[in-house]
Amino acid sequence: MVLQARTVAVVLLVFIAGCTGAGGPTPETGTTASPAATSTTAPTATTLSPQTVSSVNGTLEVHFINVGQSVSTLLIAPNGETMLIDTGDFRDDGEHVLSYLQAHNIDRIDYLVTSHADADHIGGNAAIIDYFETQADGIGAVYDPGITSTSQTYEAYLDAVEQHDVPLYRTQAGDEIQMGAVTSQVLSPPEGYLANEDRNENSIVLMAQFGTSRFLFTGDAEHEAEEYLLDTYGSQLHATVLKTGHHGSGGSTTAPFLAAAQPNVAVVSSAYDSQYGHPNEETLSRLAAQSVPTYWTATHGTIVFESDGQRITVGTQRDAPTEPTRLREGMPIEPGTTGAVTARTTITTNGTVTTLTPVATDGGTETETPAASLAVADVHADAAGDDADNLNDEYIIFENTGSDALDISGWTVTDAAGRAYTFPPDTTLAAGETLSLHTGTGTDTSTDYYWGSGSAIWNNGGDTITVTDNTGAVVLEETYA
Repeated sequence: MVLQARTVAVVLLVFIAGCTGAGGPTPETGTTASPAATSTTAPTATTLSPQTVSSVNGTLEVHFINVGQSVSTLLIAPNGETMLIDTGDFRDDGEHVLSYLQAHNIDRIDYLVTSHADADHIGGNAAIIDYFETQADGIGAVYDPGITSTSQTYEAYLDAVEQHDVPLYRTQAGDEIQMGAVTSQVLSPPEGYLANEDRNENSIVLMAQFGTSRFLFTGDAEHEAEEYLLDTYGSQLHATVLKTGHHGSGGSTTAPFLAAAQPNVAVVSSAYDSQYGHPNEETLSRLAAQSVPTYWTATHGTIVFESDGQRITVGTQRDAPTEPTRLREGMPIEPGTTGAVTARTTITTNGTVTTLTPVATDGGTETETPAASLAVADVHADAAGDDADNLNDEYIIFENTGSDALDISGWTVTDAAGRAYTFPPDTTLAAGETLSLHTGTGTDTSTDYYWGSGSAIWNNGGDTITVTDNTGAVVLEETYA
């Protein structure tokens, strides 16, 4: 149970006046974690620590618990240590989260992370601290960004911390939580805070890495926090799994942030009939534009990721659409609904190269669908007559030469000059099937797609066709003369 500094740690005990009793713990209460580095120097962490598959063993579990218009995430490291990020909404007083933890035989929370002080994130803090400190094996320490709230829920949380003498740390960018081979680096908030200490914008943002699998937890961060993260870390924000900020609100998960994070899948935690309209349709459209499969606790129920450091299995309670703009077509599932999680998809990571593979079940045994292959079957670069007047007679024919269907949604075709076309959502090639990509404009069909260019793309004298998947990995490169 160590909060370590990767470069310079900002690990300070939080003292908050105005709550029932004396507020948060003070150094005199004996609540310091050991060992813990401290410094008054602002963190300068802008480089995320790498890991390799060969350096890890075992399985990391990440559970996005279905808590309605709220969020709670449980991490179970291979060494058995646990982290709980947020505890659900104040209206159920942590009931759903506590029931889930008990059902999964969690007898200790080593790290209780409060992303920020809003009552829909700390609703179960007090109840969970009370339970684990009196009826189970305790809470190792609590981590908090240090911006207060006047709510009764927040007061109850701090009272529970004080009553049970639980270590409480102000946690900011540059800090690190190590759970064996799982490294969780704190990316935000920075020293001095953002946006006039707005609680959402100063949520604790964590990047948890195990092998080459990376999970980015964003709390309720919105555009100002995302701008800070982009300026500070840039492309190092790449994540296998992204928890969308602020329950999928319109002010979060911005296009520039998505372009940097390049998530392979995203998770939204909110109610099906959210009074705030979460997830926002603009946010879902941004996810769809980058062809990011998206899971929603309101329709998929609890979502569980299991990573061995390279391969991640995605399991959900219910099968429901993952195309972002179709999420609301799924049937709602009530918070607290019990039931087994069924494997739906696997993600295999190798650095930034990732493929998504559907999981088939036969008597409970998981099998992988054999990989399909994309090939160039024909190039028709020289259109009849003047190329500029007959753009749709300039085309590339692609073929699936594999034995199974190939989903190329979000895959990008470029020429040697860097001009690019991206296949729309729900573009699938059956085994042995072909499709033609025409340069001009038209209405897409299952066999013919249209670039929409106003001028010729493919050089008659020769060019290079490059296809990358939705992670940016090159899956096909062919030069014709």
